[in-house]
Amino acid sequence: MSATRHPALGEMHGYGRLTLLLLGVTLALCLASLCVGPLWLSPLTVLGHLVSADDSTVSLVVRDIRLPRTVLAVLIGASLGSAGAALQGLLRNPLSEPGIIGISGGAALGAVAAFYSGLAAGAVWVLPASGMLGALLAVSAIHLLAGRGADILTVILAGVAINSLSGALTTLILNLSPNPFAAYEIYFWLLGSLANRGFDHVLLALPFMVAGFALLLATRRALDVLALGEDSAASLGINLTRTRAQIIAGSALAVGAAVSISGVIGFVGLVVPHVLRPWVGHRPGALLIPSALGGAALTLAADLGTRIPLAGGELKLGVVTALIGAPFFLRLVLKSRTDHR
Repeated sequence: MSATRHPALGEMHGYGRLTLLLLGVTLALCLASLCVGPLWLSPLTVLGHLVSADDSTVSLVVRDIRLPRTVLAVLIGASLGSAGAALQGLLRNPLSEPGIIGISGGAALGAVAAFYSGLAAGAVWVLPASGMLGALLAVSAIHLLAGRGADILTVILAGVAINSLSGALTTLILNLSPNPFAAYEIYFWLLGSLANRGFDHVLLALPFMVAGFALLLATRRALDVLALGEDSAASLGINLTRTRAQIIAGSALAVGAAVSISGVIGFVGLVVPHVLRPWVGHRPGALLIPSALGGAALTLAADLGTRIPLAGGELKLGVVTALIGAPFFLRLVLKSRTDHR
């Protein structure tokens, strides 16, 4: 008599294979990130200088320039990917991403305000701290606008309002900047980049990203149940208010820290969860870890794309992700229109 394979067991094996595949791709892209640049290095050379303690120019390039850039690409991509997956599960809308509830806009406004006031020049921690403060203030404003126990639509509308206000205030700061060079610096920071970042940025952002991801990961079961609808989730013992607060706070910490370090990097939180969702059986909770790995891989690949030599200088990371994400977003919109006919 032949044994019948349990569907859940097959799904677990598929989830494990997907996770291992994404982990392998991410590690391969990490190695490529350490090798590629104005000074091209072989993988063996890179690995040798990572473990050596010499002060040669190549070791400094690998350890002090490329390694922190690679680590930040992984952390930022993982934060954006996991936050996008959690928000899409919470709002039950595949077109959602971290910017929809004003987190990215609030973080950008806080960082731009630090640039404008001159505080960013005082210490390396001021700019990231200002970005995270802006993200947390944006989330607090959403809670005040939406009210306690608000439904999903009200939260979305409050987020759109805060996001629009943040964008308007950011534009106002650029308009009022008395120093054209400061305005130029702010503008290019907003385009997003990982260039000239060091381990001080990694150490500053890492605790907030880890805390944010832990909050998001704690909602895995609730997200799976929430896919059945709010009424069904409440009848099964899911605390919707607490779940919503965890996801919004986790996204604020993770994405706020990411934006404050790198500038605005869009579409990672939109594209990655949508691509990976069919591979996890459309389970929102199971999508969180693959989306973190997929976000890290996409950000690493996009950052490698910024190193293509151009006459006008290096491309910005936010520009590359927008070039990838905008056509994908348009395809989703057109597909959504077709499905509703």
